[in-house]
Amino acid sequence: MIKNILITGGAGFIGSNLALKLIQKGYKVTVLDNLSKQIHGENPEKDSPLYNSILGKVKLISGSVTSKNEWLEALKEQDAVIHLAAETGTGQSMYEIKRYCDVNIGGTALMLDILTNDIHSIKKVIVASSRAIYGEGKYFSSKYGFVYPESRNSDDMSNGMFEPNYFDDKELTLCATDEDSKIHPTSVYGISKQVQEQLVLTVCSSVGISCIAYRYQNVYGPGQSLTNPYTGILSIFSSRILNGQSINIFEDGMESRDFVYIDDVVEATIAGLEEENITNEVFNVGTGISIPVTEIVESLMKNYNKKVDYTISGNFRIGDIRHNYADITKIKEKLGFAPQVTFKEGIKNFTSWVKQQPLTENNYEKSITEMKQKGLFK
Repeated sequence: MIKNILITGGAGFIGSNLALKLIQKGYKVTVLDNLSKQIHGENPEKDSPLYNSILGKVKLISGSVTSKNEWLEALKEQDAVIHLAAETGTGQSMYEIKRYCDVNIGGTALMLDILTNDIHSIKKVIVASSRAIYGEGKYFSSKYGFVYPESRNSDDMSNGMFEPNYFDDKELTLCATDEDSKIHPTSVYGISKQVQEQLVLTVCSSVGISCIAYRYQNVYGPGQSLTNPYTGILSIFSSRILNGQSINIFEDGMESRDFVYIDDVVEATIAGLEEENITNEVFNVGTGISIPVTEIVESLMKNYNKKVDYTISGNFRIGDIRHNYADITKIKEKLGFAPQVTFKEGIKNFTSWVKQQPLTENNYEKSITEMKQKGLFK
């Protein structure tokens, strides 16, 4: 019986919400987290609502997934691991390559090495994968059928041609990406998540540990970091709107994402934890709905009742994808999961929460400057 749960990265956005729900359901939760300054600030007890939400409610181990001793301490008497700890951010991953690989790949390899070679009581491992592993995703071509375009050409994008193409077909139809779609990430972050997933599925199945990988889409909701400039366009745009700053919308504003609310992500994750007959499986976690960036900006301004200027600039970041939204047929059929929170409801909840937080800067301009200097922002 699974009772004791270790959540790596459990002080983060998904992890803290998941921990609180598991505690509510009667599980005993241990959290291993390095309390990254990029997410939690210089002083987590003062600066991080996420950290404070679990303080005193979980066994908290402040440490890194790159440390064997800290893994060994965290794994004691645990029945399952929900492995969320990772460096996140497509753009930043393209120039902090070693850090992303050390944490995401190395940390996962270290966990699996321990589970393979040391005595433990782990029965199940759940790993957070990402929609980033799909790269540009799935399209339909009238000439070639279902296709999976490669990374977009920088010269094309510089000339305002942002949609993917496949050989000589430039009129592709976007499709929902199912779990059998081609895996071909376009960023270091995506590569690291692909390897994490494959390591867990390969090793756990070989040593008799049940395992599931969740390919999360863009997770959002109350509690997400408002100061991390490297991930989360809802937070970045919110900060700029509330500070009266203009917004630079990349490409032509029609790039789109599948936004899935935090409560739904928590429910999907627990469904896999509690389902005893599902193992060595991957599941998309999303809504199956694609929302353009311009619609996101308009929704935020409407909910904040505040207008700012925004420019559709044609700028772009190397490693970004154009579109992606999930086919969630498999998770509905096998785990009985369906998202319950619409984007309209979720964005209202998110903005209501943001308005109660201190107004802060998120160093967004600094992150753009860093990318420009590396030739990764055009």
